[in-house]
Amino acid sequence: MRFKKGDKVEFIYGGTLTQGVVNEIRATNHDISYQIVYFGGEKKIWFAERELLSPAPVLKVPQFVADWISRCKQKGYDLFLSMDYEDSDMSYEMHNWLTFSDENQELFARAWLDGYEVEKEPLYYVQLITNSLGYLNVRNDGRRSLSDSVQNDIFKTQFTEAEIKAMDERYWQFSVLVRDSEGEDNE
Repeated sequence: MRFKKGDKVEFIYGGTLTQGVVNEIRATNHDISYQIVYFGGEKKIWFAERELLSPAPVLKVPQFVADWISRCKQKGYDLFLSMDYEDSDMSYEMHNWLTFSDENQELFARAWLDGYEVEKEPLYYVQLITNSLGYLNVRNDGRRSLSDSVQNDIFKTQFTEAEIKAMDERYWQFSVLVRDSEGEDNE
């Protein structure tokens, strides 16, 4: 079986490429068929496995790229103007990302034209050196403070790299990558 319950799939219906979700699977000796739910769950239809496609993967871009695309589209820029970093208020980070990689230029153009998702940014704890069990935490008033460290994993505050460096560049050397419940890096 190529698909399992809950998988997104694409199919041609009425001459149009349509997306749906696998709701039920029937396997016989000669064929596998899938019940597909589409149009927000309003309609269901059965297809043979050979009639279904995996949807194209969605492009992922960093948050600053998504912010730039959104800003340019709000200003009414076209794709060409949005990539013209010589004559714009493009951020330094965006300029470097776009300028120093042909792959990033292509990714930007495809994201502009086809859509995108924002990459999940890795999260980190800041482990204090004064107490190897303590971590930098956010206080009740929202301020971050070294004096408000915690020893309990449940209450540790997670930060992005940018947030850590914005507090103090030196904190970055004490960062510890957050692991998810299966022990995988959160990237």
